[in-house]
Amino acid sequence: MKKGKFYIILKTLRVNQWIKNLVVFTAVIFSGHLFELDITLTVFYAFLVFCLLSSASYVLNDIIDYPYDKKHPVKKNRPIASGKISIPEATFILFILSIFSLVVSLFFSVEFFLLCFIFLLLHFFYSLYLKKKPVIDIFVISFSFMMRAFAGEIVSGWHIPIWLILTIFFGSLFMAAIKRQAELSVRGRSARESLFNYKANFLDFLTYTFATTTIISYSFYTYLEKPPVVQTVFTDFFKGIFPDFEARKWFMITIPLIVYGIARYAQLLYEKAEGERPEKIVTTDIPLLATIILWGVTIVSLIYIF
Repeated sequence: MKKGKFYIILKTLRVNQWIKNLVVFTAVIFSGHLFELDITLTVFYAFLVFCLLSSASYVLNDIIDYPYDKKHPVKKNRPIASGKISIPEATFILFILSIFSLVVSLFFSVEFFLLCFIFLLLHFFYSLYLKKKPVIDIFVISFSFMMRAFAGEIVSGWHIPIWLILTIFFGSLFMAAIKRQAELSVRGRSARESLFNYKANFLDFLTYTFATTTIISYSFYTYLEKPPVVQTVFTDFFKGIFPDFEARKWFMITIPLIVYGIARYAQLLYEKAEGERPEKIVTTDIPLLATIILWGVTIVSLIYIF
């Protein structure tokens, strides 16, 4: 296979959007078992399976939207819409990705296989029908994020607290609603069919609502849930300084980072109209990227070091 063709196939798979599948690691990180190699490797393999499933859903979507993408000012450059990948080639890629990922999922457990199958089925109906339905379309996106989180639960065997699940649920709804807002403001209602039934003020309402509920859910998580007790070389040291160190609500110090991250994301949407490609925003905006890294380092430090 030529190098150029391989790059086109990777572009078709939208590898840059695999970052969304990091949600699979939620259970193992927040349960305090990230550095247990056998569990983390299992979750990593599950992450790869969901990367393939996600790519299958993107290829399916591009095949179905082929006639419309050809007329879109930006999407017309996608490999399938531009003709660099033919429909038969794309169909073959879709078939291989779907079958291979589902077969591999059976090596984990029947429960994981069923979740993967439902995930693929959900995206199939989303591409064919559900993405045309206002409100339902953004809820499907949110459910797909929650399924990734539950996949991590299944393969790791560790539970995700309910308030953290709700944070993922409302956070993904916020991201989906604000993406629709960006599409409507930048491309108008022609960007996607469901936008014909959306109004700007309604999308504003959804965005404000889901941003608020995300912050509230995360705040409840930080206050109500105790960090897992991970015995480290620093544990006795901090207990000597703060006898009740582990009982303190240290997770709450990360709330401002979440609030700023949401505010910064909204700023990028409303001031620069860049909400159409969330993965680009997350990986290229320095203030937002720094906030995410700082939040991650703080969370890992509180769980695994202090």
